[in-house]
Amino acid sequence: MTKRICSILFLLLLSGSGYLSLAVQAQPAPEHNLQFSFLAQKWDEAMPLGNGMLGALVWQKQGRLRLSLDRADLWDERKALDLSKFNFADVQRWVQTKKYDSAHRLGDAPYNQSPYPTKLPAAATEFDIDALGKVVSNVLDIRTALNTVTFSSGVIFKCYIHATKNAGYFSFENLPAKKIESLSRQLTPQLVVHNYANGNNIVDKDRGPDAQGLQKLGYKKGTVTRTGTLISYRQPTYGGHYYDVRIQWNVLPGNKIAGSWAIGNDQPAPQAAQPDNTGTWAAHVNWWKQFWAKSSIRIPDALIEKQYYLEMYKLGAASRPDAPAITLQAVWTADNGSLPPWKGDFHNDLNTQLSYWPVYTGNHLAEGESFINWLWNQRSRNKTYTKQYFGVEGLNTPGVATIKGDPMGGWIQYSLSPTVVAWCAQHFYWHWKYSMDEQFLKAKAYTYITEGATYLQNITRLVNGVRMLPLSSSPEYNDNRIDAWFTSWSNFDLALAKFLFTAASEVAAAVGKGTEASHWRQLLNQLPGYEVNETGFTVAPGQNLNSSHRHMSPYMAVYPLGLLDYNNPADQVNIKNSLQRIEKIGTRGWCGYSFSWMASLYARAYEADKAVQQLQIFASNFCSPNSFHLNGDQKGGQYSGFTYRPFTLEGNFAFAQGVHELLLQSRNGYIEVFPAVPASWKNVAFSNLRTEGAFIVSAKKEAGSLSAITIRAEKGGVLNIRLPFENWRCKGISRQAFTAKPNGVFSATLKKGQVIVINQ
Repeated sequence: MTKRICSILFLLLLSGSGYLSLAVQAQPAPEHNLQFSFLAQKWDEAMPLGNGMLGALVWQKQGRLRLSLDRADLWDERKALDLSKFNFADVQRWVQTKKYDSAHRLGDAPYNQSPYPTKLPAAATEFDIDALGKVVSNVLDIRTALNTVTFSSGVIFKCYIHATKNAGYFSFENLPAKKIESLSRQLTPQLVVHNYANGNNIVDKDRGPDAQGLQKLGYKKGTVTRTGTLISYRQPTYGGHYYDVRIQWNVLPGNKIAGSWAIGNDQPAPQAAQPDNTGTWAAHVNWWKQFWAKSSIRIPDALIEKQYYLEMYKLGAASRPDAPAITLQAVWTADNGSLPPWKGDFHNDLNTQLSYWPVYTGNHLAEGESFINWLWNQRSRNKTYTKQYFGVEGLNTPGVATIKGDPMGGWIQYSLSPTVVAWCAQHFYWHWKYSMDEQFLKAKAYTYITEGATYLQNITRLVNGVRMLPLSSSPEYNDNRIDAWFTSWSNFDLALAKFLFTAASEVAAAVGKGTEASHWRQLLNQLPGYEVNETGFTVAPGQNLNSSHRHMSPYMAVYPLGLLDYNNPADQVNIKNSLQRIEKIGTRGWCGYSFSWMASLYARAYEADKAVQQLQIFASNFCSPNSFHLNGDQKGGQYSGFTYRPFTLEGNFAFAQGVHELLLQSRNGYIEVFPAVPASWKNVAFSNLRTEGAFIVSAKKEAGSLSAITIRAEKGGVLNIRLPFENWRCKGISRQAFTAKPNGVFSATLKKGQVIVINQ
């Protein structure tokens, strides 16, 4: 029997056992859809549609069906922060002399007082639905990214944004034949433009007294042109820039009105092909089919499972390799007449990084490329910023940035932090480790990581043989006060420095630069140890965590950096003490993303029930009905003192990774299946999740017992796996091929494409 026939029979065997078919059977189900019997009355409760570049929110405003239209790269890039007026050396002097007013005036005030730089909303289109009767069903099918609204009259409204084209589509179907003429007039799309045209500050009352209206941008009034069944709109912005919106529609046979919309940035909006039931729609559905085929999960908690699939849907709607990185709101900019919360910018002190957490284990590396490509394209600009502000060569990244990567200021401890590049570099490292793409390693990961490490070497200094950072902070401890700065390493900054030098050494060795790898290890060994005491990890030397705090920054070494391992006895003590300290202080100072992050921390400590509780609290208390993360506790402060509702996405995507951490972990060079699944979860399964080393893993737990683990080596290499059972057997490779290591880890070398099944 040939090897090929043996391989085919083996794959058929796996398919018959259910492990390969799991990917087909375990796709999003109807119960995971957003389903209502009404249209949302607020923009942040709307049905979200997107393709990474275009976005839409479907809701009802003042009795009209409204589509809020958005494009990811619409920005006002006028500068408010002037870094020619101060630098990092000035900040050090202000802290030393306790004269910090200049920091607020030069670093913070421009962000707070100027309406720009900012993300811009595009426009909206509305339909008069008064004659269609009551809404009886409003469904977002996340499998196909199609929103369907059914009215009591029998009329059906459908809309979607094409997965790969610069176009959104809408239709009204099943129109009464006798009323088609009158309804076609009534359902004519109306273009609604934003009021950019004066300097007043008119804002939605829900945004609070500190909100800034779009009017403060002071643009000239845009031009709307209507010709037959075509509406075009050109909005001047600043410095000769503009954006263009195009809406077109037709009355079609079969009592149907169908149309499309598109947005152009500094160019006319393209003319979109009309929707049909073959090519256009089929290509869209096929993209989403491939997206969902990448991986799947099944867990016995309906609340968490639905929220998970909605998060993964938003990932597919918000990210493409050639689109800008995910901002605070991605392609769903606020539609309330105000600037978006925190100007819809790129917060690299937490938000962008958390937004891409689930792409690696979730086997969606392509979606993660938008962040990597965005950072890569800014390298030259960021190097200029590094030299200007920090006064050294190398690469650092602004903590709060525009779409082009320019610094925006704000709380300068974080918006101009000295260690931002290390957290950004982790995504280059992760992409390499989860893909094992040698070309990516050589072309991008090695360069970005070592340029960041070079900067960090240059900005630190040796004091009595110990490498020190001139000033340190821990987001967002002590907020924006002078005492938010520490003259010794915070555990946040220290963990990032340890990670960056570790990663630099690893990538240098991987590309054959042994001397350079040794250099980075030498710098790593010059860093001090973490600051710990009976409370676990402190914020900084002499500063315990003494109050409930939203940012898990002191625990970066545990997650996401994974420098510490609960299976190491010394690490275990500090992790346990830290978790107990957090529990003692409570959650009153937390935002929604805090619970998502905490789920991963608990999962790394094998605290399964507590991890699940964090996910349940997030989904039930901190999300809008459409699943958007609203930061504050929406049940009147049950768990948090924050009860406001600014929408940002990082909590959503960190939630999805929290689910992944229950099911599959990559840590310290080995992988672990079902590391933090509650004992009460008797039936659990996942298909095609990804680990470091480019291994694709599926597993199933039935009636409380782990029945099998299927592993495919995408690139080949050493598999280190911690197994949950002592007596086990293997198909596809002999048991004798594995070498036993400490802590229940077994190691074997797999060939490229090799598939194995491990079971009891």
